[in-house]
Amino acid sequence: MSGQRVLSVLSTISKSLPAGTQLKTPTLRLIPAPRRSICLFSTTYSNRKTASNAEPHINDAKARPAEQGLRLDENPRDVGPSSCSPQTEPEEVERKLREEVNRATSENAALLSRARDFEDKYLRALAETENVRTRLTKQVQDGKLFAIQGFCKDLTEIEEILRMAIESVPKDQLTQNNKHLKDLFEGLTMTSARLLQVFKTHGLTQINPMDAKFNPNEHEAVVVQEVPGKEPGTVIFVSKLGYKLHDRVIRPAVVGVAK
Repeated sequence: MSGQRVLSVLSTISKSLPAGTQLKTPTLRLIPAPRRSICLFSTTYSNRKTASNAEPHINDAKARPAEQGLRLDENPRDVGPSSCSPQTEPEEVERKLREEVNRATSENAALLSRARDFEDKYLRALAETENVRTRLTKQVQDGKLFAIQGFCKDLTEIEEILRMAIESVPKDQLTQNNKHLKDLFEGLTMTSARLLQVFKTHGLTQINPMDAKFNPNEHEAVVVQEVPGKEPGTVIFVSKLGYKLHDRVIRPAVVGVAK
């Protein structure tokens, strides 16, 4: 607003005042309004009938150039932003909110990373615990199944001796004239049969691979020779039977193999 415009406004105001009232020398002063960008202007006037009231206003008007304000010949647009513009509180609040959001985002990312690490460790620990439990369960079961392995291996030697004794008896001597030999032979045969039944009850089975393919996991070859009419790798004789306890070989069969 220019100086002429201000004078025109003051003249209009003086005409509207009651009779006997006169405006002093106007002093234009800037009143900053908080949270707004509007500059308010005020004027000082007094009643000329009271001389004692006029003097302080004159002195006050002389002292006010040191205050923040505008003269009549000043343009409000020339006033700096520090005297007319309020502090940008919304921008400050927005900046603080952005900082809070960034800090919360970084903390959330860190917590999510730690949570993923803990979940991975928990799953690994759970899998390891399950593996340990499975191994221990299998070891307990194997302990129950193969606790008699040594005892069964010793019994196989007894069964082999009985079988050799039965095979050593000549069949032509088993007559009524040789009744004692016949009774002994029958007793040995019954004992061997019963022993094999006990072996089967406890999971102990014989390995007799005659005319079967050689299996290095169950057989032990002591002789390899050419035999007409036999395919290579075929067992041609068994010198000692093998035994398995619940699918575990405790003694391999000793065999001869054709080449």
